[in-house]
Amino acid sequence: MKIGILQTGIVPENLADAHGQYPHMFGQFLAGHGFEYEVFSVVEEVFPVSVNDCDGWLITGSKHAAYEDHAWIPPLEDFIREAYAKGIPMCGICFGHQIMAQALGGTVEWFGGEWGVGNREYTHNDGSKSTLLAMHQDQVIERPPEAKVTITADYCKNAGFAYSGKAISIQAHPEFTAPFMKDLINERIGTVVPEEQALAALTTLDQDNDASKFAVQIAEFFKAA
Repeated sequence: MKIGILQTGIVPENLADAHGQYPHMFGQFLAGHGFEYEVFSVVEEVFPVSVNDCDGWLITGSKHAAYEDHAWIPPLEDFIREAYAKGIPMCGICFGHQIMAQALGGTVEWFGGEWGVGNREYTHNDGSKSTLLAMHQDQVIERPPEAKVTITADYCKNAGFAYSGKAISIQAHPEFTAPFMKDLINERIGTVVPEEQALAALTTLDQDNDASKFAVQIAEFFKAA
């Protein structure tokens, strides 16, 4: 099964040297599940010819906001709507979660409260809990009509969606590793992420999290779809 990775952000060069770009992280995250990948740097306006070019689509995180005025965002939203209408499986992570929601009728805004950063706890519909790494301040404020909330958090009510079509998304970053998150926080401390919140997040990075469980869930989603 070939998964098309729609790359919507670029890891800074100094961090990419140690940790790789986002597609590399997803390749490591989903290793062992038998997927092959093709990468399209949509942030640089490199798009697939057709939504049928791959068997499924994965939309990465980004430093950009879904509501910003970038030339690549409207065609990405068109692509999402077409893939969704045709029932091609699609999964969005962080920015991917937000741009899918925006494209399919939801609303994304800058959240005036705390950042979601470091290991955070999430609650699932069945009441179970999970811990995942996060790095975001924007949130989906209003869910799309066809989205069912599957994951919530105390700071983020719309942390995961399952759509009536073949689409899922989550706000957290299960593909991130703790070493990358540590370097990313240190890169952004006091300039992007408020110092107090960044320092608190750094203390959470030694905790175990549930990324491996989400890798299985996402892989099973693609294979089932």
